[in-house]
Amino acid sequence: MVDLTSNCAGIVSPNPFWLASAPPANSGAQIQRAFDLGWGGAVWKTLGTPIQNVSSRFGAVKYKGVAAIGFNNIELITDRPLEVNFKEIYETKKKYPKHAVVVSLMVETKEEWKDMIKRSIDTGADGLELNFGCPHGMCERGMGSAVGQEPAVNEEITSWAVEYSTIPVLVKLTPNVGDIVPHGLAAQRGGGHGVSLINTIKSIIGVDIDRMVMEPRVGNQSSNGGYCGPAVKPIALHMVAALCREEGFNLPISGIGGVSNWRDAVEFLLLGASNVQVCTEVMLRGYRVVEDMIEGLTQYMRDKEFETIDQMVGKASPTFSEWGNLDLNYETVAKIDADKCIGCNLCMVACHDGAHQCIHPSDNGTRVPIVDESECVGCNLCQIVCPVDDCITMEEVDNGHAPATWNEHMAGLKQLRPKKGAH
Repeated sequence: MVDLTSNCAGIVSPNPFWLASAPPANSGAQIQRAFDLGWGGAVWKTLGTPIQNVSSRFGAVKYKGVAAIGFNNIELITDRPLEVNFKEIYETKKKYPKHAVVVSLMVETKEEWKDMIKRSIDTGADGLELNFGCPHGMCERGMGSAVGQEPAVNEEITSWAVEYSTIPVLVKLTPNVGDIVPHGLAAQRGGGHGVSLINTIKSIIGVDIDRMVMEPRVGNQSSNGGYCGPAVKPIALHMVAALCREEGFNLPISGIGGVSNWRDAVEFLLLGASNVQVCTEVMLRGYRVVEDMIEGLTQYMRDKEFETIDQMVGKASPTFSEWGNLDLNYETVAKIDADKCIGCNLCMVACHDGAHQCIHPSDNGTRVPIVDESECVGCNLCQIVCPVDDCITMEEVDNGHAPATWNEHMAGLKQLRPKKGAH
């Protein structure tokens, strides 16, 4: 009974997993292979005046020298002739009529936008994505994030695109702003049919400390690039959620930023995205990652009794609260499962050096540390560093205090429970 069909701003695809506008969506042959393996849609690598890219162009932050948790690129838009791109878009859409094919665009003048939009529509594409997010190379030329960071310019160019387009227009927003909401509202005022976010974050990925040159190295120089991958997911979730709960914002959202598996996709959907776009995980592991994503999402929907994607969208958004409205009398303490504990003492070290000194060596000679619950503040650090799943859990404590928030406390309405460790 599970239906994975996704509808984002009127662009329908057989599932909510799209390739983001990036190297994995650079050509017709690539996208067609991706569709064969299960991807529901693809946003074509950004079209504009073709450029020549540099070498090298990618960099990564690795966790303990192995997994790339953060990825950086200084690559720009398409380096292939527009005629070839448009021909391949036409052929791909004709061969895969039920899959979503969206064309990403980035040009300068109003006439260029008009021409590129017309040519994109002529291919039979399902929608357009306006690239207002690229944080390097193009923004220095007045495009990309130079547009996305200026709500008035965002609104104006969006209005041009909507005027010239007969298919849905998505506005891709830049995260390189203090508050995403004004920029989403600008896209809405311009008539956009939806937004996609986030684009990459302006960054320097690292330095070659032997050559003393920034990475990725182009000769003896480099430049800031766009940061993406799993490390940016929390930022992307925050911005998607901020737009979803904004009362005046009512456009559908295509979520982007660090989607590596089906769980990540579910998080985006629950915070307000109608679908998700994936780039870095495909670059690191290939198109087949979508198979596990589809299987995992399907099983999750069965387990939670969701029949459609729409039933999931924004389900977790109402749980957001400003800090001052959180219940300060809600209390949890750490519990260690003695049968699962391996005696590594990572929790004890973390608690003593980085938290509240409430986990101590066993006093009966066993490997299992002891939690002094009278001192535990429920910070979760021990649970985070524990290498064994579900060995440490945070369990609610009935402390006899009624719910109370900081805002209420400041107004003198309710009393907060005594601070732990106070005498």
